[in-house]
Amino acid sequence: MFGLFKTKKNYENVNASTFKQLMTETPNAVILDVRTAAEARSGSIKGTVNIDLMSVDFQQKIAKLDKNKTYFVYCRSGNRSGQACKVMGDAGFTNVYNLSGGMMSWPY
Repeated sequence: MFGLFKTKKNYENVNASTFKQLMTETPNAVILDVRTAAEARSGSIKGTVNIDLMSVDFQQKIAKLDKNKTYFVYCRSGNRSGQACKVMGDAGFTNVYNLSGGMMSWPY
């Protein structure tokens, strides 16, 4: 009965080592930083595309992305990136990974 209240999660939370391994093994993947531009300037993963989750046009920018690609999404702590992954999954993206713990858990 309580299963009725659960929403299906259409992305996968992964730890930093799995995130890094999957990024390395996935050609043409997109690494997406959903922090603010100021946060992204403080340091980011190499090759990252920055689309701020809190910007008014986040959903319009996401809608322009190729839904067939694989996306590795991160933020500072993993909360905003989890929200972004949900938005992307709801929009039809099928290969989306969230960095659990965000940049705070990224030792690389």
